[in-house]
Amino acid sequence: MSHAARTQDDWLLLVHQLPAKPAYLRVKIWRRLQALGAVPIKNAVHVLPATEEAREDFSWLIREILDGGGEATLCEARFLDGLTDADVRGLFDQARDEDYATLATEARALLEVVRADPAKMEEARAGAARLRARINQVAAIDFFGAHGRAAASGVLDLLETTTREQTEMQASEPASSDVDAYKGLRWITRQGIHVDRIATAWLVRRFIDADAVFTFVPSRSVDPVPGAVRFDMMDGEVTHEGDRCSFEVLLGRIGLANTSLQAIAEIVHDIDLKDGKYGRAEADGIRVLIAGICMSTKDDEERLARGMAVFDDLLGFFRKKGS
Repeated sequence: MSHAARTQDDWLLLVHQLPAKPAYLRVKIWRRLQALGAVPIKNAVHVLPATEEAREDFSWLIREILDGGGEATLCEARFLDGLTDADVRGLFDQARDEDYATLATEARALLEVVRADPAKMEEARAGAARLRARINQVAAIDFFGAHGRAAASGVLDLLETTTREQTEMQASEPASSDVDAYKGLRWITRQGIHVDRIATAWLVRRFIDADAVFTFVPSRSVDPVPGAVRFDMMDGEVTHEGDRCSFEVLLGRIGLANTSLQAIAEIVHDIDLKDGKYGRAEADGIRVLIAGICMSTKDDEERLARGMAVFDDLLGFFRKKGS
């Protein structure tokens, strides 16, 4: 539903009063108001353009305030004297311009870092992904089109282009390992496969061995098996290393460094490790898709087949996108 106001002079005012304790409630409500894009016109009075979405957002916030022991009232208003509609729109633009300026500054800093030290490319790419997610969040509450968006987007576009070029240069370098070393092996992992194991199996079938056979075992650890690779298991040959998930580890070992597979690796990482390292905007959608597959069936072969279709489509998306 669109955030745009129905008319320029219709507004929703949230008037609230919070108890002195607990102190965290004030911080929580302040953060919620910031996330909604509401701006204060006086102490404890915040305003949003009068839309159905804003009404619903404020209604949920009122419930939180009341549950926390506070008081809140929602009013629909038009400014007739004193504060004008233009003044209020100016408050929104000022708030969003400040957000955009902060994002632009962070993007410039990352751009300087990666230009000075290409070895920090991965750090810059992860930062660029987080900034892209944040600028999209700000844009969603930029109700009147603040001027700062164009400048922030321009700097971020340049950062993304620079990091993409660096990645493509690395991808053109010879691989440090041999895909053939993993062909003809049996692959063993735990039952109840989820995103990391599904993605790793997809990587094997699509880029290593199309005829690879997978065995799903009930235990978290099995003894080494001749002619087999244990993956995403305790003491497995291919498993988590440091803060890298199994997919990232295998991708690094076979030396298939390209921007599309790297993007998928970052999504799998963010879903599996839940640390928000890369801040990939696509992670939430893929998380829901994989969760839906796993909720609808306990059969690992079916999970794998359906999950591979998801990653096939994701790979195609990134190849066409060029990232």
